[in-house]
Amino acid sequence: MDRDIFDRLMALPPLRVFEPFYRKHKEALLYLFFGGLTTAFSIAVFALFNAVLGVNELVANIISWILAVAFAFFTNRIWVFSAPAEGKGSFLKQMLSFFGGRLFTLAVEEAVLFVFVSRLRFPGIAVKTAAQVLVIVLNYVISKWIVFRA
Repeated sequence: MDRDIFDRLMALPPLRVFEPFYRKHKEALLYLFFGGLTTAFSIAVFALFNAVLGVNELVANIISWILAVAFAFFTNRIWVFSAPAEGKGSFLKQMLSFFGGRLFTLAVEEAVLFVFVSRLRFPGIAVKTAAQVLVIVLNYVISKWIVFRA
């Protein structure tokens, strides 16, 4: 079995104490790590477009979604679920099902933003951040059991 960069990091002397925990929970830990990076990136892009540039919250969310999903697809495929595709057809199927699952969670997130920001006037960044918790859980389930199932 090939060791990826995270396996090599955990083998470093100061981190070896955590290696058994890491090995046992590697998938979940990497999903949380890359999910955290994706979430932070998505919120930053949303904030840039909405709060700084004054773009409507729903449009800003779609822009942040497109960029974040592209990042998430490759990190999930390569490191989290270790699901290389065999051939262009398999890759395309993975990518389309990944984006399809993310479209579903985008619709959920857009509905939350519409209700709480557009209609109830809650702060956009706070609602976006809270909505990400639901989205992360839904995305994990979709990725694990549909897109990258072993």
